[in-house]
Amino acid sequence: MDHQAVAAISLAGIILDVVGGLYLAYDLLGGQHGPLRLLTRMVTYSVVFGIGYGLGLGVFFGIAAGLSVGITISLELQRVSRGGRYSYAWELVFSALRAVGFSAGLYRMLGLPFAATFAALNTAGQAVAYRRGVRPGLDYQAARHSRLTRRQLVATVLRTIGYLATAMICSMLVHQVAHAWLFALRVGLTVGLVTGFGTMVNPIIEYYADNLPARRLGAFGIWLVLCGFFFQSFQYWLVVFDIPVT
Repeated sequence: MDHQAVAAISLAGIILDVVGGLYLAYDLLGGQHGPLRLLTRMVTYSVVFGIGYGLGLGVFFGIAAGLSVGITISLELQRVSRGGRYSYAWELVFSALRAVGFSAGLYRMLGLPFAATFAALNTAGQAVAYRRGVRPGLDYQAARHSRLTRRQLVATVLRTIGYLATAMICSMLVHQVAHAWLFALRVGLTVGLVTGFGTMVNPIIEYYADNLPARRLGAFGIWLVLCGFFFQSFQYWLVVFDIPVT
């Protein structure tokens, strides 16, 4: 087990404990009119995307990319759910933040030149997508069932191709990755599959983010605290079972 992965897991546990405590303090934070509806979106999207990215590209990448995607799209969808939309300048900021999250995950694997180039190309690609109407709020709907419209499917396929191409270009320009095609395919498919799944469950997350009763939010907070405790204690379980850390 890599020592940086252990540190990342422990850090995730601390974050879960803090967030869980906020849910348990629901009334103190303003109840239904407080910030926890937005926080619910951030936590849920970060977990969904973080787990998906982590399975495909490693724990560290999952945490970095999951948080950046979860936080930014939550802010955008919160505005869309209220009938509004951020300006294009803010959308560029969100694009850059997501790109930084992805690049932070790749930095540990491939170094700064690759990560920086990937961030620049990723931001530019997302900027073009926003101009063409492809954004997290595309075909927005809050419902109790999953959904994937034709436009969302096309956007997901284009996103897959875009990330695959970006990884290949970075490999050719700044860093010769071993088995570059396989790595680019891994990046593209991971991002595409996770994006497709996230888009499908998006209506369910949006519905429950705005309609969960206070008691459910409190129960969710308890589960987050318990998960946080497990993640924080992970490093000590490694010692108990004498699992080596490199």
